[in-house]
Amino acid sequence: MTGNFLIGLREGLEAVLIVVLLLAYLKKSGRSHLLPRVWAGISLAVLISLGFGALLTFGPRGLTFEAQEFIGGGLSIIAVGFVTWMVFWMAKASKSLSSDLHQQIDKTADGSAWGLVLVAALAVGREGLETALFIWAAARATGETWQPLVGAFLGILVAVGLGALLHRGVLKINLSKFFTWTGAALVIVAGGVLAYGVHDLQEARVLPGLHHLAFDISHVIEPSGWVATILKGVFNFSPATTWLEAVVWVLYVIPVLFLYFRRVRKGTRGRRPTAAVPSAAGA
Repeated sequence: MTGNFLIGLREGLEAVLIVVLLLAYLKKSGRSHLLPRVWAGISLAVLISLGFGALLTFGPRGLTFEAQEFIGGGLSIIAVGFVTWMVFWMAKASKSLSSDLHQQIDKTADGSAWGLVLVAALAVGREGLETALFIWAAARATGETWQPLVGAFLGILVAVGLGALLHRGVLKINLSKFFTWTGAALVIVAGGVLAYGVHDLQEARVLPGLHHLAFDISHVIEPSGWVATILKGVFNFSPATTWLEAVVWVLYVIPVLFLYFRRVRKGTRGRRPTAAVPSAAGA
């Protein structure tokens, strides 16, 4: 649940910050009459994300076991790709996110009514689709159904609450540090999802080595016990891990963390850290 809470919190806060920036800029620029278009775009993005999540959850049913594992493993790897892109993109684009959104609004606000709806839908929908896909992949990895959903939902609720406080200027957050460390944590979570995706493909007989274990500590950590449940929920750790899973995890997590922190250091070098997000009145 903790890993999914982190996913919901980070992705939710990204989407909420985009909404806060959109609303604040429209109000400041005297375009409050366009706010319904933004809310329409946000609603459209939420509906599409929920529909995508439902399709992932109920779509593969009725297929053979191998087909389900193949689809699940493939989508898990795609989810890891999206999350990896997201953390690197946020590390790079956080400095210009506000100005980029402002430019998009200026281009579309005076055009057709659907223009601003599309801007809001794309800006928020990207986060929603990534969240739906990654939560689904993480849920498959843990073997649970409701706990990952509850964890993600709580994370999104916290993100919405933080966004409301930021919008009112009540709360100040060092967003640079927040996104840096949650990004690093998500890389570790993504490593577990990637390893489980490989395991799915092994069970689908697409990849070899299903019975070649790198380690099996099931006699130390009971697979159905609370310790294994916590490790599975947070890191997608399995007491019995194949060689291919272990190698893929190491080859993903270590290089990606190294490149990620190097990107973060390049982005923060030579500029002062921003300690807060302005409220709507001062945006």
